[in-house]
Amino acid sequence: MTDFKLDIDADGIALITWDMPGRSMNVITMDAIAELTVLVEKIAGDAAVKGAVITSGKDAFCGGADLTMLERFAALFADMVKSQGETAAAGMVYEESRKLSLLYRRLETSGKPWVCALNGTAMGGGFELALACHYRVASENPKTRLGLPEIKIGLFPGAGGTQRVARMLQPADALQFLLKGDQLKVDRAKAMKLIDAVVPADQLVSAAKEWIKAGGKGVKPWDEKGFKLPGGPVYSKAGMMTFPPANAIYRRETYDNYPAARAILQVVYEGLQLPMDTALRVESRWFAHILRSKEAAAMIRSLFVSMQDLNKGARRPVGVPPSSLKKIGIVGAGFMGAGIAQVSAAVGLDVVLIDRDQETADKGKAGLHKTLSDRVMKGRMKGAERDAILEKITPTPDYNALKDCDLVIEAVFEDRKVKADVIAKIQAVISDTAIFASNTSTLPITSLATEFKDPARFIGIHFFSPVALMMLTEIILGKQTGDKALAVALDYVRMIKKTPIVVNDSRGFYANRCVLAYIQEGHLMLLEGIPAALIENAARMAGMPVGPLSLNDETGVDLGLKILRATEADLGPAAINPGQKKLLEDMVEKLGRFGRKNGKGFYDYPQGQPKKLWPGLADLLSKKLSRDDVDAIDVEELKQRFLVVQAVEAARTFEEKVVVDVREADVGSILGFGFAPFSGGTLSYIDMMGTKNFVALCRTFETKYGARFAPPKLLIEMAEKNETFYGRFAPPKQKEAA
Repeated sequence: MTDFKLDIDADGIALITWDMPGRSMNVITMDAIAELTVLVEKIAGDAAVKGAVITSGKDAFCGGADLTMLERFAALFADMVKSQGETAAAGMVYEESRKLSLLYRRLETSGKPWVCALNGTAMGGGFELALACHYRVASENPKTRLGLPEIKIGLFPGAGGTQRVARMLQPADALQFLLKGDQLKVDRAKAMKLIDAVVPADQLVSAAKEWIKAGGKGVKPWDEKGFKLPGGPVYSKAGMMTFPPANAIYRRETYDNYPAARAILQVVYEGLQLPMDTALRVESRWFAHILRSKEAAAMIRSLFVSMQDLNKGARRPVGVPPSSLKKIGIVGAGFMGAGIAQVSAAVGLDVVLIDRDQETADKGKAGLHKTLSDRVMKGRMKGAERDAILEKITPTPDYNALKDCDLVIEAVFEDRKVKADVIAKIQAVISDTAIFASNTSTLPITSLATEFKDPARFIGIHFFSPVALMMLTEIILGKQTGDKALAVALDYVRMIKKTPIVVNDSRGFYANRCVLAYIQEGHLMLLEGIPAALIENAARMAGMPVGPLSLNDETGVDLGLKILRATEADLGPAAINPGQKKLLEDMVEKLGRFGRKNGKGFYDYPQGQPKKLWPGLADLLSKKLSRDDVDAIDVEELKQRFLVVQAVEAARTFEEKVVVDVREADVGSILGFGFAPFSGGTLSYIDMMGTKNFVALCRTFETKYGARFAPPKLLIEMAEKNETFYGRFAPPKQKEAA
């Protein structure tokens, strides 16, 4: 035994401590499954053992399955298909992937009472282990989270989770828990009866053992005669009030893009009509099916493996010592600057927040106080947490306060002259070792760095709005940015618990280039006469979180016009679409419709009511389609246009070496602008379709709609060779930097 330790006390109660060597958190591996199988059989077969308690030797109980193990299943499946055929390969995946489910069922029916003593967070297969035990007790720990988040990476709980949760909760509550993948605090989990007791940490194991001594039964309710489902039979009045609406909600929320979500509905619906062992077999068959899906493969790779690599510092320069950031400066106390101050102070950094005068600086902190107080009022934060964050932030107009800052971030208005003035003031006072970062979304870092005395210490850190909620940051390298600046920027982003991607300098960098292509496609569809409601719905059906017109309102219609004009000034009239320019000029300059900021854009924003598409939009457009023409619109083509126009732009950035790592292109597209998560990201979308098919589709759209769909030379070459991005540009194996 290497992962588990077994002790049997004088009362005949076994204590199993899970403590995997060399890992910061326990995870489920094939070795761990094998060891736990031996322990379950030993306890089941030893008459002297009255029951067992399983706990963890680490701060958390279990982080879930080692998903690289599941990735290997996919590779093994592909190899077996070639050598033994698809039927044999599918059978192998089924048998291998159900081993954990069979183990948990054996534990559950071993005849001995099992207690899970949760000393910290338990996720996925770790929480499924807890659910298989006959009693669950958790320690009082505000950091503990319990949940089944598999849906977020294109899977579902496949070790009995769907069946046990559906027999413990009302079906509507069970479906919501499984389909949302929420992480519960211990008090919420206890209220839902997913755990049985919460005790002080020093009483955890003794409380677990006490339950066994007091006669705790080693039988689950659903294995006893007369068990009744909490919500009654599926085919009952209550059941019919749950499953048809659940199906409708599922389709409304996912547009059938997520096979795992559909499978959850299916296995709960079928499983609740079957005995437990048969239900588990149904679950296993669906799990093996979903595990082989292209969506699961892409989501596991991007949203777990790649994201984990990036969060651990895959792009950090080797040989640069770790940073010890303690104090940072932020210049610009507006919405973005205050957001950066919030996430920095929340992790314990001292923050100097500077603006042009004391009143403006104080206003930035006051706005943050209101935002955090709203969270306190809603129960999402404690007052003490809010106060601790605000205490770390010092608003001032005095640039001398930046003298001892390790990192200074400017977040002022997106204007070259304004930024140049701020850079001059900052470099006059900061130390010769401090790193300077610009939070710019459009201005090239290399040109901004010419205003700074040491361009090697100048870097871009592009935050996305709202800063507290968006999990991505773009780190932009200027031509002279040094390794230390990159290392400090990556260390800082890791401190504030966001995922970084490193991109090279260019107009719009990576994310904004793709986002602008998406918004432009919405504008051009409008100019074609396609109804705004159809445009917005087609985009959401394609997998985007919001439609392009809604997104433009959020970012600012006036900002869109400004970017368009700046592009025209720098690159010439051929670089923009004149119809799009006129549309935005009419919206902004003739009608004063700036977006959500002034309550009117492509949508109207009546106070206290949901937003609604602006009725006057149709009158603004010269081209109008007849009802028959609208009915003839190919919605699938609209969906493809939205995804293809972003993916082909991502391919261009890769060819131009703006993005140099496929992981960053994919992770950045999902976290930064919500590119259809089921696809795994922009480049995974191309791989999923196949480069030959993608290039052919680009050619079709180029002929019908214009040069914006023209595939770059790299894609054409890859299509000719039948290559994929992840085949040709496999991420290098990099060690985590110190």
